[in-house]
Amino acid sequence: MTHFIDRRLNPKGKSLGNRQRFIRRARNQIKEAVQKSLKNRSVSDFESGQKISIPGKNTAEPRFRYDAKGGSRDYIHPGNKDFVEGDEIKKPPPGKRGTGKQASDSGEGEDSFQFTLTQEEILDLFFEDLELPNLVKTSLSKIKKLKYRRAGFTTVGTPNNINLLRTMSKSYGRRLALGRPKSSSIAALQQNLFALEAKDNLTEEEHKRKRFLLDELQTLEAKSRKIPYIDPIDVRYNAYAPNPVESSQAVMFCLMDVSGSMGEREKDLAKRFYILLHLFLRRRYETVDIVFIRHTHEAEEVDEQTFFYSRQSGGTIVSTALEEMLTITHDRYASEDWNIYVAQASDGYTQSGDAQFCVELLTEKIMPLCQYFAYIEILDEREMEVFADKESGAELWRAYRKMLTISPSFAMTRISKPADIYPVFRELFAKQSNFEKSTIG
Repeated sequence: MTHFIDRRLNPKGKSLGNRQRFIRRARNQIKEAVQKSLKNRSVSDFESGQKISIPGKNTAEPRFRYDAKGGSRDYIHPGNKDFVEGDEIKKPPPGKRGTGKQASDSGEGEDSFQFTLTQEEILDLFFEDLELPNLVKTSLSKIKKLKYRRAGFTTVGTPNNINLLRTMSKSYGRRLALGRPKSSSIAALQQNLFALEAKDNLTEEEHKRKRFLLDELQTLEAKSRKIPYIDPIDVRYNAYAPNPVESSQAVMFCLMDVSGSMGEREKDLAKRFYILLHLFLRRRYETVDIVFIRHTHEAEEVDEQTFFYSRQSGGTIVSTALEEMLTITHDRYASEDWNIYVAQASDGYTQSGDAQFCVELLTEKIMPLCQYFAYIEILDEREMEVFADKESGAELWRAYRKMLTISPSFAMTRISKPADIYPVFRELFAKQSNFEKSTIG
């Protein structure tokens, strides 16, 4: 039998094993509390954990207690002025209840239990069994960037990259191979010559010795000049070669109709979907930029506060948002450097003839650049019953249905209430095995 021992350090002040067991046991309640908190958070406001409150019911951990029916124990009770041993205590009058911690009108008076979730735990709860569709379909999925790394030595380079140890090693080898005179040998000859020159009367033998030393010194110095101590061929530089490094970054375009027909309810539903998409992309990409584009008959890039809460009047022309998105893409987010995702929210209404122009923009210009394009149409519950057939709908919906057969990276669906958000999101971003089913239906 194989035994696995988890030796990971527990987080400070927490028990990792107990924490994970609690999350598994209260997963449904925690999930519900996290989804309710989405309304008050910004689209990108999940960079840290958050505190959530769940009902205290069933949150108590098992613990050991003494068996009240067994054993012998002695009790010491404080005295009182009202009762003595043997007195009977009357029951409280009818209609009055105790006011302990667990008292409540509903019969479940447990206090709410506050629990802090880390960012990773929040993401795991949302996306525990989801995968991005077509993540590795094209070279856009993994962007190749060049990073310079050490790659040996080279004979050319800049002075700041000189490798002194390798340079001196090459210099020594060359001087040794060519027989360059040592400085100590030249110094010894010079010392002997100075000693002879210091004498006044030299013998014939000493004169011959002096001439020999002079010739030998000149020969060694000439050879030393011809073989320099450090030659340019000795110099070695640290070499750096570019190596492809996998890196990923994505941009998320949020497109939304803000004309009069899109009220607070519709914007709240769209915001919930954008939050889920942003969280999902953060799971796969190191960098995720968000671009908010709102439109009526004109489109403009705005900040998040203006996007969701500022009112604007005017007609509806959806193609203006698509054109603005293309302009921003060409200016700031080249497709060879960025993974492009688009989420569009609308009530489905646009100017007559504009829907067909939108399809042309998507087919010819937008879809070749995008990793994924998700369109959600926000209706009320009565309209959802009227448009139960997926072939029926407003002009924009009917036109976008053509895109399902043109591009496998295009998906569309309808929502009418907050409860639809998460099931719809799972449908749009199901695992690869279910991706074709979700787009065709």
